[in-house]
Amino acid sequence: MKPENICVYCGSSSGKNPLYTKQARAFGTLLAEENVGLVYGGGGIGLMGEMARAALAAGGHVTGIIPSFLNDREIPLHEVSELIVTASMHERKQLMFEKSDAFVAFPGGIGTIEETIEMMTWAQLGRHTHPIIFANIGGYWDPLIKMLDHVIEAGFARSSVHSLYSVVDRIEDVLPRVSADL
Repeated sequence: MKPENICVYCGSSSGKNPLYTKQARAFGTLLAEENVGLVYGGGGIGLMGEMARAALAAGGHVTGIIPSFLNDREIPLHEVSELIVTASMHERKQLMFEKSDAFVAFPGGIGTIEETIEMMTWAQLGRHTHPIIFANIGGYWDPLIKMLDHVIEAGFARSSVHSLYSVVDRIEDVLPRVSADL
C-alpha cells in the first residue's frame, strides 16, 4: 500500500558529510515524484530545509510543523504548502504523528533520535502500527542499531523490538519498505 504522507525526522543542521545533504535533497525530490507528502519539523535550515525545498521544487506537498519557540532557531520555511505553528513540542509531535502514515529517520541530532525512539515506544505500547524506517545513509545509524541490540542483550527489551523498525541503506529503498510494511 502506498503512503499518503511520510513524516521525516532529520537534522536542523547539515552535518559534516555532504552525502547527508545530497540524499536529503534526493529524498525530497523522490517523495514529490511519487506523490507522497512530506511532513517534517518546519525548519528552513539544515537537512530539514534541504529536503523540504527539494520536494517543493519537484511539485510536492510539504507540511511543516514547528513550535513557536523555535521560530528564531530553526527559521520556519514559509514557502511550504502548509505551515502549522504549535504552542509546544508535544503538540508538534502529536500533529506530525496524526498527519503521517510512516516515519523515516534521516541523519540528525538528539531531537531526531528522541522523536524516532518515541515513535518506536508508541509502537511497542500498541499506540500505532505505522512503519518506522532508519535511512542509514553512510552507516549513520549503525551505532544506534548496536545500542538497541545491547538493550536486548542486557535484558531490558525483548527481541521483538527489532520488529518495530526497518533499516535501509539507500533512499530508493525507503518507499518500497514503507509500502511493504503498511
